[in-house]
Amino acid sequence: MSRKVLACIDASPYAQAVCDYAVWAAKKLNVAMSVVHVLDNSHKTVHTDFSGSIGLGSQEALLAQLAELDAQHAKLALQRGRIMLDAAKERAEAAGVSAVDERLRHGELVDTLTELADETRLLVLGKRGFSSADAHGHMGLHVERVIRSLHKPILLTQQSYTEPNSIMLAYDGSATALKGLEMLAASPLGKGLPVHLVMAGATTDATEALIASAAAILRNAGFMTTVAIVGGEPEAVLHQYQQQHNIDLLVMGAYGHSRIRQFIVGSTTTAMISKAKCSLLILR
Repeated sequence: MSRKVLACIDASPYAQAVCDYAVWAAKKLNVAMSVVHVLDNSHKTVHTDFSGSIGLGSQEALLAQLAELDAQHAKLALQRGRIMLDAAKERAEAAGVSAVDERLRHGELVDTLTELADETRLLVLGKRGFSSADAHGHMGLHVERVIRSLHKPILLTQQSYTEPNSIMLAYDGSATALKGLEMLAASPLGKGLPVHLVMAGATTDATEALIASAAAILRNAGFMTTVAIVGGEPEAVLHQYQQQHNIDLLVMGAYGHSRIRQFIVGSTTTAMISKAKCSLLILR
């Protein structure tokens, strides 16, 4: 089965950027693209039992109205989903991606993406979705669960699309970080882009040896590579470096060692995702 770039869209302000980043990735990887929208069945009207306060006939009439309202909401959500998918497909095709299909699914987002994992080369997802689009400085409600559940590379986008012209790889020397570095070196996604290989921590003989070895892998793969070891708290100094050097795409492994080992709850990775000022590629 040929794997695709999956663009997961909803009604949030991130949808257009998700589509555009997926187009960029599909072209770089030379693969087909799917646009996916999931109708979450959990947001149905709650039917409260009013039998203690109104008559049986009134209760039955109210429940019938609520059921009709649920059906109307479901129909409108379905129509909106199809419109969004059609618009995303048209946008992708206009940008030069010839093979684009649409997926409209019912159920939980994580379950749907897990089901589609075998055909996924890269998942593109907004940093926040419709239900948490205004929660600036935080991850979306579903992002953490998606990253934990889906063992695929995930590109988390900002609200606006900026074509990546440079990459920053946050590196900590762990086996997982090395695997992520090797994935980046072997992938067409970053080809032709300069890479900043950055470690957070003290400059020692050991860290200099680690970063030199990592840089050699990238340079042997043809990447123009800049190395830096920056002292201070990882989440602070890595963001500072990214902004000072106008990095367009930050790349991190989902797991690491030392302070980055505890992925998700209170971890450096969570802080990096939440406060990143650019799009972020999570490698698994």
